[in-house]
Amino acid sequence: MDVGGLLGNEAIRARLDAAAAQDRFSHSYLICGPDGSGKHTLAKILAAAMQCTGAGRKPCGRCEGCRKVFEGVHPDVITVNDPAHKTIAVDVIRQMRADVFLRPNEGKRKIYLIEQDMAEPPQNALLKILEEPPAYAAFLILSDRAEKLLPTIRSRCAELHLAPAPQTEGLAFLRGKYPDRAEPELERAFRRAGGYLGQAIQLLSGEGQAPQTAQFAACYAARNALALLELLLPKLMSNIVDVGIAGGDRAYILATGTKMVLMALCSLALGIGAAALSSRAGMGFGANLRLAEYTQVQKFSFSNIEHFSTASLITRLTNDVSSVQMMQPRAL
Repeated sequence: MDVGGLLGNEAIRARLDAAAAQDRFSHSYLICGPDGSGKHTLAKILAAAMQCTGAGRKPCGRCEGCRKVFEGVHPDVITVNDPAHKTIAVDVIRQMRADVFLRPNEGKRKIYLIEQDMAEPPQNALLKILEEPPAYAAFLILSDRAEKLLPTIRSRCAELHLAPAPQTEGLAFLRGKYPDRAEPELERAFRRAGGYLGQAIQLLSGEGQAPQTAQFAACYAARNALALLELLLPKLMSNIVDVGIAGGDRAYILATGTKMVLMALCSLALGIGAAALSSRAGMGFGANLRLAEYTQVQKFSFSNIEHFSTASLITRLTNDVSSVQMMQPRAL
């Protein structure tokens, strides 16, 4: 399958190539990745491949089905959302479930694109149709994290986890898109975006904060320690939770998780302070923040977490934040 709109992700390319060659797609896909990772791009390419009637590699991009999907006007590619709410209401999923049994208007398949988060009740409503869908129905579920979906939903989906672009390919893409930008600027944007080109484009276009920065600010303002933990340390938290659940020890999860959040915030404060000092030296505050984070985070070792107490970490964080406030560059 032609997924030229995505860089890297060779395993996903090979997997979908095989499905397209035999026209044997899964009836439901869970496409996962952070903002700017290419979830919507992949969903559109996949939907076009499912509706493609052209010869050769799919999607051909030339047949009527492909053109309508890429133009966003195909009657059998339906976006399921609930603009009035932060998450999709259960009634919206029930309406979709009823619509599934109406055959496609003109396409080979009837494809439902679910882009919005769902709480447990709508997920349970979705599960009923995922268990026994009509042969022509397909569901593309987009999420930044697969863990937001119930295990029963995930078990019925083929999961596609999008990875960052390799640096060589990613920088080549950015050079082509921004030929007038200096190489150091492109490299900084690529690093700050963690290799996700959508985020790099957002940074280079001057459209505001990086998505991770905006998410961090929202979680911190809400004093949501769990959300901060998931944002800052998703892989480490997954291991901690697995160990705690295996041992039946919820107290271990809470205590260790809380200390991990505090340690991460201490490291972040140190990084911001170092970036502020760099700014005073004329090096630029924002440009040096990521490098400073990487340098200063090494001062803590998460493998030695048992040696720290929660109280000592709170004290350390308070001192670090006070230091950062003193180091911030002042307007002239």
